[in-house]
Amino acid sequence: MALLGQTQSLLQQQKLSPQQIQMIKLLELPAALLEQRIKQEIEENIVLEEDLSSEERADEQPQQISVEEYLREDDAPSYKSRVNNYSKDDRPRSVQISGGRSLQESLVEQLGFRNLSERDLRLAVFIVGSIDNDGYLRRDLQSVSDDIAFSLGIEASVEELERLLDIIQHLEPVGVGARDLRESLLLQIENQPLDAPAKELARKILASHFEEFVKKHYERLMTRLSVTEEEFRAAVQEIQRLSPKPGNLFSEDGVESAPYIIPDFILDYHDGRFDLSLNSYNIPDLKINRHYLEVIRNMVAADGRVSEKDKEAIAFVKSKIDSAKWFMSAIKQRHDTLMRTMQTILDYQQEYFKDGDRSRLRPMILKDIADRTGLDVSTISRVVNSKYVQTSFGIILLKSLFSEAMQTQSGEEVSSYEIKNLLQECIDEEDKRRPLTDEQLMNMLNERGYCIARRTVAKYREMLAIPVARLRKEI
Repeated sequence: MALLGQTQSLLQQQKLSPQQIQMIKLLELPAALLEQRIKQEIEENIVLEEDLSSEERADEQPQQISVEEYLREDDAPSYKSRVNNYSKDDRPRSVQISGGRSLQESLVEQLGFRNLSERDLRLAVFIVGSIDNDGYLRRDLQSVSDDIAFSLGIEASVEELERLLDIIQHLEPVGVGARDLRESLLLQIENQPLDAPAKELARKILASHFEEFVKKHYERLMTRLSVTEEEFRAAVQEIQRLSPKPGNLFSEDGVESAPYIIPDFILDYHDGRFDLSLNSYNIPDLKINRHYLEVIRNMVAADGRVSEKDKEAIAFVKSKIDSAKWFMSAIKQRHDTLMRTMQTILDYQQEYFKDGDRSRLRPMILKDIADRTGLDVSTISRVVNSKYVQTSFGIILLKSLFSEAMQTQSGEEVSSYEIKNLLQECIDEEDKRRPLTDEQLMNMLNERGYCIARRTVAKYREMLAIPVARLRKEI
């Protein structure tokens, strides 16, 4: 039987304080989420509020302050989380954009013009609710039938749902309600008058030879269909006019809605000088509510004594004030760290930021910026992750500026972006009837002095979202 005993050992552990953890989390947030985080803190901390004043106020570092020091203050200090160079009239205002009808709402409206019974209408509306924004019904009808039985208490067979789905597939936009790409394209081509041989051939290809068409076995298809190259090319052009995502064609104003990016930095270049600033759009300024300092003053007697019942309230308010100061200091430190890192990146990649020419990008890894800023690599990683900079040539993801160094035959170090650009140029200039294989691309780059392996060519090609040679083939 093992004996129980006690031992004493000395261990050294590294733990992050709550303030450090808070700072790390704030550092990771992009501009869009920082505003939400600040508003959340305002809701949770009663002494913290948004500062609507336009006066400049000095920043203060967090420190442990006793209740007596709070009471000796003539007025509560205010803290700024960023530099504010705007007057009340100059502050940017967010523009509210109203949205139109959704695809599902449009389909339900069209169903109202069909002569459907109450039961059929309820079932059809449920099916419409299962259609995604691309216009596809990606669930099998048996699962939809089970959900209808559970949600609506209606027993509907797969055959009944198939009949209603056929009605939905004849609504606008054409091709909606399809189960896969082939069915969607067929719905669109069959909705057109097949008055031309090219359209009839396109329908035949989609109906009977879709897999071979997707894999671009064009010669085999032309032989099997007994058509000439010109006839086959005309049919392919008809198919290319169809939409692979019919749901995206629906919009009240004819323009597909798309998410937008809020940049974290704004960089201007004029007269040979850079002007870098942190985007403080919609980021509120913070201050401590003076009302709670008055509450503490009223709880303290003239001789400085505090009653037992008020000690807990004073301790609570004091903890909230300390928390508010730490939070505002963390916002200030986030501002400084982001600006310090971005300025270092700007200094490192000045030639690129002048005109956005990617061929001028220098090889740069996280450690390069960490060494120059004196910050840890993990901190630099958090700063550049999901952060964007707005320039005169577009909005750039900071993470995309980092690339590995590759060595040419002459010993010169170049960025991997330069090789990607050359790879893109080679593919753009290739004969689409006989696309270049990865090995041929490797040989072309090696001839230009870039030592690169075939697997690296394949990796860069995939990063550029370029398919393999067989799928790039055209007729």
